[in-house]
Amino acid sequence: QVQLVESGGGLVQPGGSLRLSCAASGSVFSTYEMGWYRQAPGKQRELVAAMTSSGYTNYADSVKGRFTISRDNPKNTVDLQMTNLKPEDTAVYYCSARRTLLGRTYTYWGQGTQVTVSS
Repeated sequence: QVQLVESGGGLVQPGGSLRLSCAASGSVFSTYEMGWYRQAPGKQRELVAAMTSSGYTNYADSVKGRFTISRDNPKNTVDLQMTNLKPEDTAVYYCSARRTLLGRTYTYWGQGTQVTVSS
């Protein structure tokens, strides 16, 4: 079991920056693939960025060059630095932890944090 708690959301103007943070507890953090997803009203939840336990990263095309995912294994945290924010980045952002063990994939979610980009 993994418990995830996000923080850092809020209201920001277009072109601004925000840093989201996710604190994890309950299991061996370093073995999990960590990710950030988002869900806008009326849309499906989508991957924003992910980082494997070995440090490989994957980004949605819409955020490449603007968002950066990072993790601190000793502190059990994963962050998402967002720059040059656009109104279309407005969504609830969720932290996720995923691990495959003995052929089964386990995925855990945080409660989400709202990011609103508006002037």
